[in-house]
Amino acid sequence: MKDAKRQWDFIIIGGGATGLGIAVDAASRGFSTLLLEQSDFAKATSARSTKLVHGGVRYLQKGDVALVREALRERGYLRRNAPHLVKNQRFIIGNYKWWEKPFYTLGLTVYDLLSGGMSLGRSLPMSRSHVIRSIPRIVRKNLRGGVVYHDGQFDDSRLAVNLMQTALEKGASVVNYAKVIQLLKSSDGQVSGVVARDELEGTHFTAEGKCIINATGIFVDSIIKMDNPEEKPLVRPSQGVHLVVDKSFLGGDDAIMIPKTSDGRVMFGVPWHNRVILGTTDIPVKEFVLEPKALDEEVDFILETAGRYLEKKPQRSDVLCVFAGLRPLAAPKHESNGEKTKEISRSHKLIVSSSGLITITGGKWTTYRKMAEDTINAGIRARKLPFRPCRTKDLKIHGYFENPDRENRMYIYGSDLPEILKMQKENPVWAEKLESGSDFTAGEVIWAVRKEMARTVDDVLARRVRVLYLDARKSIAIAPKVAEIMATELGKDREWVRTQVEEYTAMARGYVME
Repeated sequence: MKDAKRQWDFIIIGGGATGLGIAVDAASRGFSTLLLEQSDFAKATSARSTKLVHGGVRYLQKGDVALVREALRERGYLRRNAPHLVKNQRFIIGNYKWWEKPFYTLGLTVYDLLSGGMSLGRSLPMSRSHVIRSIPRIVRKNLRGGVVYHDGQFDDSRLAVNLMQTALEKGASVVNYAKVIQLLKSSDGQVSGVVARDELEGTHFTAEGKCIINATGIFVDSIIKMDNPEEKPLVRPSQGVHLVVDKSFLGGDDAIMIPKTSDGRVMFGVPWHNRVILGTTDIPVKEFVLEPKALDEEVDFILETAGRYLEKKPQRSDVLCVFAGLRPLAAPKHESNGEKTKEISRSHKLIVSSSGLITITGGKWTTYRKMAEDTINAGIRARKLPFRPCRTKDLKIHGYFENPDRENRMYIYGSDLPEILKMQKENPVWAEKLESGSDFTAGEVIWAVRKEMARTVDDVLARRVRVLYLDARKSIAIAPKVAEIMATELGKDREWVRTQVEEYTAMARGYVME
């Protein structure tokens, strides 16, 4: 990379869902592709979602049929191309008023119809007893029945890692911990490359490209300012918070959907990796940061809302992890100061600046593939590159494995699982648990370093094996062991181990509910 004297077809800034999707799209079309990520893949928004691959029921309520239809179609492609990570999840809306069952049955039938031939299952009314059997912990007082519908559920940062691997397999160069600090321009004022800083070594390097893409999510405005300091902000930050609790709060394998909370949003209780995720909130915030913090009012809102629908009412002491994510919502042109963020579009927006910089913003995980296709098409047009058709609709994502055994915690590795098990068999030490009571093994840390570009304890525990999100306190307890294993693998010294443990512990405390 640092020695290469070449011109890339595409240089992509940002390694979240959007940037990784663009890298896969460009490389699979045969373009020379470089992706630079300032931190780790999916470090910001893309690891902090509600873990849903969905059309967005609430956008249907608002009448945004085109957005819902597109997202449902993309949901189908994603489930088809990454069946090891995306699954069909049943959602139940409990009905407490006489009109709710016919109303939601009709609305969700429209939702099904919009998915066309990619429906995951029919939406149907349910009897009271059927609802209770499906969600044993649902509040029974005044419960009249319910409606069941189907949507997708997935592991977000695992998909990001697999997209990174897919991009590499298609010939892209993908680098984490490489922060773009300057845009290069040619004599005619066109963006022609980037200057990046190696965040692990502190050195700098340049890369030249025909088309530069700004896919930095919540940080798009900082790159836009490098291009044109006079440009107005393109995105508005909105914070969403989720709480992770034990699976006993639902009591079954079905998810619950609360169609209208006190702030007019929908809220979910979704089973995920033997836990339940409760959320989300939607609060305007002032700044974009890599580690946003949940506000007390957000936590209280989720606990209070969940407590109205669940017999076993979650308390602060029940929360295993609290995580906050920032959404890069594309701001409308004429935004009033009092506008709530839920009114701002979740559609994606593409902007081509006068210098040729292409910026993609907005959107959501479910539509990452379509966002990538649109972005590369725009890049081809803007920079007059040879047209090559998109190939991602049927492109199997790394790890592709049909019908995984979801009772096995390691199903998330898909087709890589036999290799990990073989590695552990050859070196029994790697099969050992990281801690008594923990399911995670030393071999998974080795695999994350060797095959998944993990470079810090945070990379492993937050985004490769997800312990941070499943039990933040437990992740702090096993951090020293993870650092020791990584130090041996990476050839690091005792000081590196100490620093890594300190930094991880300080960061992870923000995920612990005090």
